[in-house]
Amino acid sequence: MAITADVRPPVATQTDRASGAAPRWVRPALLALLTGTAMLYLWALGSSGWANSYYAAAVQAGTQDWKAWLFGSLDAGNAITVDKPPAALWVMALSGRILGFNAFTMLLPQALMGVGAVAVLYATVRRCSGPAAGLMAGTALALTPVAALMFRFNNPDALLVLLLVVAAYFMMRATETASTRWVALAGCALGFAFLTKMLQAFLVVPGFALAFLVAAPVGLWKRVGALAVGAASMIVSAGWFIALVSLWPAGSRPFIGGSTDNSLLQLAFGYNGIQRIAGGEGGPGGPPGGGANLFFGGEAGIGRLFGLSMGTEASWLLPAALIGLVAGLWFTRHTVRTGRLRAALLLWSGWLLVTGAVFSFMDGTIHPYYTVALAPAIAALIGISVRELWRGRAFFGPRLVLAAMSATTGVWAFILLDRTPDWWPALRWIVLAGSVMAASVLVVGVHRLGRVTAVVAVGAMLFGVGAPAAYTLATVTNTHSGPMVMAGPSRGDQTSPDGARGPGGFAQENPALEHLVGGADTRWAAATVGSMLAGDLELKTGASVMAIGGFTGSDNSPTLAQFQAYVADGQVRYFIPGHRGGPPGHGSQNASDITAWVQQTFSPIDVGGTTVYDLSAPISK
Repeated sequence: MAITADVRPPVATQTDRASGAAPRWVRPALLALLTGTAMLYLWALGSSGWANSYYAAAVQAGTQDWKAWLFGSLDAGNAITVDKPPAALWVMALSGRILGFNAFTMLLPQALMGVGAVAVLYATVRRCSGPAAGLMAGTALALTPVAALMFRFNNPDALLVLLLVVAAYFMMRATETASTRWVALAGCALGFAFLTKMLQAFLVVPGFALAFLVAAPVGLWKRVGALAVGAASMIVSAGWFIALVSLWPAGSRPFIGGSTDNSLLQLAFGYNGIQRIAGGEGGPGGPPGGGANLFFGGEAGIGRLFGLSMGTEASWLLPAALIGLVAGLWFTRHTVRTGRLRAALLLWSGWLLVTGAVFSFMDGTIHPYYTVALAPAIAALIGISVRELWRGRAFFGPRLVLAAMSATTGVWAFILLDRTPDWWPALRWIVLAGSVMAASVLVVGVHRLGRVTAVVAVGAMLFGVGAPAAYTLATVTNTHSGPMVMAGPSRGDQTSPDGARGPGGFAQENPALEHLVGGADTRWAAATVGSMLAGDLELKTGASVMAIGGFTGSDNSPTLAQFQAYVADGQVRYFIPGHRGGPPGHGSQNASDITAWVQQTFSPIDVGGTTVYDLSAPISK
C-alpha cells in the first residue's frame, strides 16, 4: 500500500531538493493560500476595539515606557505586570511604537503571525508528504475557527502557536539529518514560546523528542546528545529573561503579576503551572455545561475537547485526524527506523495527544480558546494522512480509511452545527449529505472514475472544510472583546463571572471620570482594585492607572505601607474603589486594607456617578 511503501519523501519533494524545481501549480496555490489567509485575518481588523483590554493596556504602557515594555507592565508607572511573560506584548508594543498605537496596529502583528504559521506549517508538512499535503494542512489551520479568533486578538496565543510551528519545522529538519544545529534552533524557539505562555510551550516536547529519538539517522547516544543540546538551548533562550527579572532590584521593577513572591519562576510553576493542572484558587466556576462554565472549558474529562464549550473551537477535523493517525502508524509499522513519514506522524501525534490530554483533564483555569494550540497538529495530521491514503486509493484499505474520515467529518460537523440550530440551518444537512456521498464513492473505488477523480477529491475536501470555514467566517465578521471569548456566531450576551458588561470592560461610560483622570500629572493618575477599570481608563485617557492586586485584585501588591508611601510622595492622585477584574470575592487582604485606609483618611467625591477619593486632600482633623 502507498503508506507502507512511502518510507522516503515523495518523488516531487526529492526532485525539488535536487533541482530546485517544483510542479507549476505549487507556487500559485501557495500564494493563493497565503493571500487568502491574509485577507481573512486582516479583514476589518480592529473592529473589536481593544479586544482584551487587560493586554491592550499593557501594550499601550509598553509604547509609553521602555521599562514597562521590557517587563510587560500593566501600567506605564510600573506597579505590576500582567500575569503572563511579555514576549507577545513586546511585538505588539513595538508595532505601536513604529506605526502609532491604535487597535489596528496592536492586532496587525497577530494577523501576520497567523499567515506566518500557515506558511511554516505548509513548509513542515511538505518535507514529509509533498506540497499537496502541505497545502491541505495550511488550509485546515487557516480555516480553524479558534485560529481565526486568536490571530485577530491580542492574547499571547498567536505568538505561541507561531513559535511552536517554527519549532516543529526545525525539529523535522533536525530529524532528517540528525543535525544538532537544527535541534538547538528548535530549543531556542521553544524557549521563546515559554516567554510567551510559560509551561504550555513545553507540551509539544515529548512528541518532538520521540520523533528525533526514533528516526534521526545516527546512533542512540548521538541522538540523546543532540537532544541535550536542544534542552540547553531551550533553557538559555528562556532563562536569560528569568535571570534578568531575578537579578533586577525588586524595588526598581514592577511586581510580577499572578505570583505570590514577586518571582517569574513561581508564576510559571504556580499560577500558570500546577494551579492550572491541579486546580485551586482562580479555577473555573459555575454549573457544569452552562453559565460562566462555558468560558472555562466545561467539565474535565475525555470528552471536554468535543463538549459544548470547546467542541466548535477546533474539533471539526479532530475525529478524522485521529483516524488518519491510527491508519498512518499502522501502514508505516514496517518502515525503516529513519522513515520520515513515520517520524512526522510521531511528532504531530505527540503534540496532539499530550496537549489534548492536558487540556482534557486539567482541573484549573482553562478557556476554550486554548484549543488553538491543537490546531496545527490536527491540520498537519489531516494533510499527511489524506495525501498518503489518497496515493493508495487503488487498494481497499486506504479507500476504506478515507471513506471513514469523510463520513465521520460530516457526521461530527452535523452535531457541532446543530448546537447553533438557528444559524445557517441548512448547512449541516448539506455538509452531512456531501460527506457521506464522498465516502460512498471512495468505498466503491474513486480510482475507477477516470477524469472525474479530481472532481471527487475536490468535492470531498470542500465538504470536509465547509463547516469550519463557515464558522470561521462567522468568527471574523463578529466582534470579540474581553478576557473570555469564543469562536463562531454570536451566542448572545456573553458576560464575565463578575457580571460586567460583555466579557470585559468597564460597565458604564463616564466622561467626567475620564477627564479627571486624564488631567492628572502624577506617576499614577489613579489607583483602583483589579485590572478591569484600570485597563479601561488607561486606554481611554492614556494615563497610568495602578491596578491594586493585579488582574483580579488578589495579588499581594502593593502592600498598605507601600501604597501609603506612594500617596505621601504624591505619586498617586485619585483612588477609585470597588471594581475588580475577576470573580467576586477574590480581592486580596492588601486591597481591602488599602480601601479601608483610603476611606478613613480621605473624603469621597462624586464624579459622574462614580465615587472617587482625591489622595491629595486628606480629611481635616
